[in-house]
Amino acid sequence: MPKSTTQYVCSQCGYASPKWLGRCPDCGTFNTMAEEAVAPVPTGKNKSPFRTGGARPVPLSQITYEKYERTSSGIPELDNVLGGGIVRGSLVLVGGDPGIGKSTLLTEISAHLAKDHKVLYLSAEESCSQVKLRCERLRLNSDNLFLLNETNIDNAEEAFLQAEYVVVDSIQAVYTEALNSSAGSVGQVRECASKLMRIAKAHGITFFIVGHVTKEGALAGPKVLEHIMDTVLYFEGERTENFKILRAVKNRFGSVQEVGVFEMTDEGIYGVTDYSSLFLSETRGIAAGAAVTPSETGNRCMTVEIQSLISKTAFGLPRRMALGIELNRLIVLVAVLEKRCGIPLGSQDVYLNAMGGIKLNEPSADLAVCAALASAANMTPIDKYTAVFGEVGLTGEVRGVSYAEKRVNECAKMGFKRVILPAKNLKSCEKLKDKIELVPVSYVSQMIKKLFTQE
Repeated sequence: MPKSTTQYVCSQCGYASPKWLGRCPDCGTFNTMAEEAVAPVPTGKNKSPFRTGGARPVPLSQITYEKYERTSSGIPELDNVLGGGIVRGSLVLVGGDPGIGKSTLLTEISAHLAKDHKVLYLSAEESCSQVKLRCERLRLNSDNLFLLNETNIDNAEEAFLQAEYVVVDSIQAVYTEALNSSAGSVGQVRECASKLMRIAKAHGITFFIVGHVTKEGALAGPKVLEHIMDTVLYFEGERTENFKILRAVKNRFGSVQEVGVFEMTDEGIYGVTDYSSLFLSETRGIAAGAAVTPSETGNRCMTVEIQSLISKTAFGLPRRMALGIELNRLIVLVAVLEKRCGIPLGSQDVYLNAMGGIKLNEPSADLAVCAALASAANMTPIDKYTAVFGEVGLTGEVRGVSYAEKRVNECAKMGFKRVILPAKNLKSCEKLKDKIELVPVSYVSQMIKKLFTQE
């Protein structure tokens, strides 16, 4: 039987070489040659290019619906992010900065699943005694939770087949003997992930895989790592803060807009169900430059405070800085306020922040950003019981957004008395006018007059 060999393939153009090269001879790029395993070609008598007996296409009408089994992870906040629970035979990748709580979260999940299932925790970075020490700190204990300290994924395959749930901590620390490169390289990460995928789909084993991130915040390794996974979760937040945000950026069995809020304590990590005041400050309505907007994330709606600060620039080029809001979006909204509303921001440094470390990616936060900047420019605070949402165009018009009724209803439940919304969404929210005052606007200039003009 022929042996498996390796080759080095350029990640830019696909040029293959039997040995590593610092510069690709085909496209001329540097440090793009990654090692890949070359499977041996099976020998047989039938050398015809037209094979028979392979997989045959099936009509759509004959496809039977497969019902996915879901198991609770023991943390309701995580179940919501996963789309209702853990799907059997799936691959879940959990990424995040070092020390943010990935191993702690997966240890708690393993201990809960071990009550009724056989769970294997493969620790490639820590010894088994270190994992046990973490379990004792979290007050976790189970006879069905098995620990294995192994970096060779080929040697751990037999242990994988004896478990129902497997945690691999981490994918950058394991390697396969099929490649000669060290653990953590592009080829090793790709081959190890592919091997775990084949085991999961063939035997119905669920894998939780820990992935490191680069200094840019992306998952370390090839992009194919995220393509292989069924679910990709990102742990976000500062290590000095107790509250962390778990975000689903890919989910084949649920919504990719779900967000879970967790609190890190000495006794473990817990899901936060009452986050009404988590993204709101206590000084709301007192200081200028703050506005509240209802943000829709998956199946839930959260009120988030946006804070802004404007100061005269000390240099010729003013600075723009945003946390939680896309920087390019902030630059566009600053230009709209200056051109359409006459607010002079060309010589001002503009700083923007979304409270609680949450990221607002939807355009419905545009009007709240404009309100916060206008409040900071006029040095006039916005009423603490007023919420704002809507998308802003380049002409200064306020466009309608989705889930307007749900946003207004959330503001009413949170005790807000007035909400400024797009005029196009007024008709769908009229049923809530008895609970909260509805103020429709069609342009940003109208919103500013409604906020700061005494009627």
